[in-house]
Amino acid sequence: MAPSKDDEDDYMSMAITEPSSTLGRAETSIQRRARQKREAEVRAHQPSKAESARQTEIKRDEALNTSLPTTSKGYRMMARLGFKAGSALGREGNEHARTEPLGVVVKEGRAGVGLEREKKRKFREEVGAQEGGDESNKKRETEGEFRERQGREREEKRVESMCWGAMKVLEGFESAQDGGEVNGRDDGEGEMGKKTTEKPTKQINVLWRGLVRDRQEKERERRMRYDLHQSLSRHAAYDDPDEDEQDKQAWGREEEEVEDEDHELEEFNQLEPAERLGRMLEYLRNTWRYCFWCKYHYPDEGMEGCPGLTEDEHG
Repeated sequence: MAPSKDDEDDYMSMAITEPSSTLGRAETSIQRRARQKREAEVRAHQPSKAESARQTEIKRDEALNTSLPTTSKGYRMMARLGFKAGSALGREGNEHARTEPLGVVVKEGRAGVGLEREKKRKFREEVGAQEGGDESNKKRETEGEFRERQGREREEKRVESMCWGAMKVLEGFESAQDGGEVNGRDDGEGEMGKKTTEKPTKQINVLWRGLVRDRQEKERERRMRYDLHQSLSRHAAYDDPDEDEQDKQAWGREEEEVEDEDHELEEFNQLEPAERLGRMLEYLRNTWRYCFWCKYHYPDEGMEGCPGLTEDEHG
């Protein structure tokens, strides 16, 4: 039988084929060393973390998708109890019986079991609070309402700061009229060579009494901190002739007079900042001929040259 054209050798081909072991030829030493070298390289190759994770995932998926082999001990035990491949476990006729095992959800990461559920719960609460789902937020604030509220808060802070400025102006005028320091310490001679006098807080005009109250609170806190700092290094029986009455009160050798509650000041502070500022500015104009917006003390009652009463009129 003549050989076919497919069986004839292609002498024009440049492909070099590896010698087949089925030809009965023995492996030479060169071939053996080359094979051993390739096997050693395969064994020495260390896969990266990503490759190891990918290989582990592939093996796991293959194991989960493979049915229980009939040669396994578990399958043989179930077969003795009447189990057949493709049928459900348990009593016959049960429509709700499972024919497939429960699915496996692989947990990745090192977090605790309930961490993801807790994160989802907190996220839902935050979203509900932002969208008005919380009972305290009955209606969702729109963008326009938010901007309007922010504008009102900024305006209130600005007016409140102007109230403190107006109180300082009032203090300057009325302290100069009394000829001494109002509710301050007796430090000797005043600017005009007169003894500075201390005026009771409740006799001060309520329009700027809050400034004095705030100053008294800060001074009281400062003396308490000083007392706490010096109490461990100074004996309580030591009497310093240079101490004044307030220092003695700080050291506890003289009882400090506690003033009663000032209901008049509390009522005044409960007013809106704009109303308090308006009363102060009106008092400055009518009593002292001073315009808070012009920053000028006019010589006559007509206050000629002042544009008006409000800030808008002054541009």
